[in-house]
Amino acid sequence: MFTRRTFLTASLATPLLARPTLAADEVIKLRNLYDRKALSDLAKSREGKRIAVDGYMAPPLKAESAFFVLTRRPMSVCPFCETEAEWPNDILAVYTKRIVDVVPYNVKIVTSGVLELGAYRDPETGFLSMVRLVDASYD
Repeated sequence: MFTRRTFLTASLATPLLARPTLAADEVIKLRNLYDRKALSDLAKSREGKRIAVDGYMAPPLKAESAFFVLTRRPMSVCPFCETEAEWPNDILAVYTKRIVDVVPYNVKIVTSGVLELGAYRDPETGFLSMVRLVDASYD
């Protein structure tokens, strides 16, 4: 017999019409990618996989870029522009497919992309990153 309960159960079991979403526990905190200023086991285990990380968009290095830096705390000035600004050691470079629409520095965002580890120097900006998301998007 097809009851309301079996209909709801079947609907939840078949996500064909539903848009996939990330559960709150699947969003990684930026600080969890690092372990005492080195890469964490979590980061190493997720290398090459699509992940979601929350944080704050640092002021951009240049206008109309497909790149930004995600920080764990809001930063109101570009640390590369201010000699006395404190640049955090737990950052995440984010490379998007499109030009970045700048988000206010104090608004938390969730960024998802493929996690890459290891040294990479951006040819346009010269920015050196050890941890980055590529093919990324953000909300």
